[in-house]
Amino acid sequence: MEESIHVGGELSYEEHVFEEEPFYLPMGDEVEVFRTAYHARLPVNLKGPTGCGKTRFLEYMSWLLGREGGFKLPLITVACHEDLTAGDLVGRYILRGDQTVWVDGPLTAAVRAGAICYLDEVVEARKDTMVLIHPLADHRRILPLERKGAFIRAHPRFLLVISYNPGYQSMLKDLKISTRQRFAAIDFSYPPRDAEARIIRGETGIDEALARDLALLGERARNLGEKELEEGPSTRLLIYAARLIAGGVAPRRACETAIVSAVSDDPVVQQATRDLVAAVFP
Repeated sequence: MEESIHVGGELSYEEHVFEEEPFYLPMGDEVEVFRTAYHARLPVNLKGPTGCGKTRFLEYMSWLLGREGGFKLPLITVACHEDLTAGDLVGRYILRGDQTVWVDGPLTAAVRAGAICYLDEVVEARKDTMVLIHPLADHRRILPLERKGAFIRAHPRFLLVISYNPGYQSMLKDLKISTRQRFAAIDFSYPPRDAEARIIRGETGIDEALARDLALLGERARNLGEKELEEGPSTRLLIYAARLIAGGVAPRRACETAIVSAVSDDPVVQQATRDLVAAVFP
């Protein structure tokens, strides 16, 4: 079971504590590498395509490390975007009645409490905002609070994690070298067909044959080679289709809704994907 705690007042956000084990199927040594990085207090960069399991992996590690350490290890996630300011991350003074009070942002709350702070799709954030994480992502492990004229030292359990999708890199949407080289990096990709079938089944409970068919569809769609298809269907989308099927939607209709219409708006790409669906689910 996942416990959600709402904190932060006017800068509200969710802090997740996982009481039960989230489903995650390791693909290699990523669990051991992350565990070692956590104990060494090394900030981590999770690199990989959309929907390949980066967030679920981090949820699993939050649960696992907390269980191994005998404490609750909260996970605070920030969805980065181009309007994200330093105040959104760190906090700001606000008016409350006739008083001016300081309200922590999600990064400050994580630093104080000893949580994992996850900056998802970090390249979407403004570069001037990301500079503020530099003192946290090296040996200093401090967070400057410029508006308060102070800094705080990170709790021993605090860990900073970022993620981004290298497939969408551009000169305008890439990590600065000064930021990139502060993080140990773990690469993720879509799982092999058999493993993906196990993930789909583990997430949804559908029967093995259907899970294998969806995994086959995902593998074939990612190999379409259409220039308009930036990325094939993610494992997440295959799970969505499986959940629709488990709820009684016909397989082809479920795939039309969760995959064909989701991967592209281009009619040529959609038809090519639709043809694959018809071949897998005649």
